[in-house]
Amino acid sequence: MSNETPNLPVRKRLKREDRDREIAAAAVAFFAEVGFDGDTRELARRLGVTQSLIFRYFPNKAALIERVYQEVYVGRWNPYWETIIADRSVPLQDRLVRLYKDYSRVSLTYDWVRIFMFSGLKGEDINTRYLRFLKSRILEPIAIEVRAEIGLPSVDEIPLQDSEIELAWGINSRIFYLGQRKWIFNVPLDLDIDLIIEHTITTYLAGAKTVVPQLIQIPTVVVSS
Repeated sequence: MSNETPNLPVRKRLKREDRDREIAAAAVAFFAEVGFDGDTRELARRLGVTQSLIFRYFPNKAALIERVYQEVYVGRWNPYWETIIADRSVPLQDRLVRLYKDYSRVSLTYDWVRIFMFSGLKGEDINTRYLRFLKSRILEPIAIEVRAEIGLPSVDEIPLQDSEIELAWGINSRIFYLGQRKWIFNVPLDLDIDLIIEHTITTYLAGAKTVVPQLIQIPTVVVSS
C-alpha cells in the first residue's frame, strides 16, 4: 500500500472580477437560505475558500449584505416597468397587467422573497430602501395614471394623497403574499399567477374608480358678493 498522500483538489485561481461575482452569488444563495444571522465562516466553507479571502473583497459583513441588496433588488430592476406605466396609448388595465406579470417573474423568486423577509426580521435596511424606491418608481406613477384614467385633477392641481398611494400598495402586497405562500409558508399555489394578477388589477381599478374621487378633496370656489 502506498504511503503517499493523495493530491487534494486545487481550487482554480480566478480573476478578481470573477471571484467577486462568485462570492456575491454565493452570498445571495446563502443568506436566502439561512438569513442574515448566517456566519461568513460558513459561507467561506461552502465556497471552499478562507474567510480572510472573502474579507479581501468585502471588508465586513455589512458590505456583503449591501452587495446582496444591489444584486437582488437594484440589479434586477427593469426600467422598462416605469415606461409601461406612463404609456397612455395603452389602456391602464393592460399596462398594469403587463407590468405586474413581468414584475412577478422577478419578485416571486426564492432569493428575492426570503431575503426580503429575513431583512425585515433582522432589522436590515433592505426593506426600507427598496420600498421607498418602489413607491417613487411604481406606486406614485400608478396613482397618477389612475387619476388620468378617471378624469380627475392632476397632481399639479391637487397633490397625491397618501391614501391614493396606499391603494396601489395593495397590488404589491397581494403579489408578494403569493411569494410568501410558496417560499415561506410552503403552501402550494394551484392557480395560475398570471390569472391572479389579472384579477388583482381588475379589482384594484374597479375599486379605485369608486374610492379615489372620494379621497380627493376638490376645493370649493367661494364667490364673494
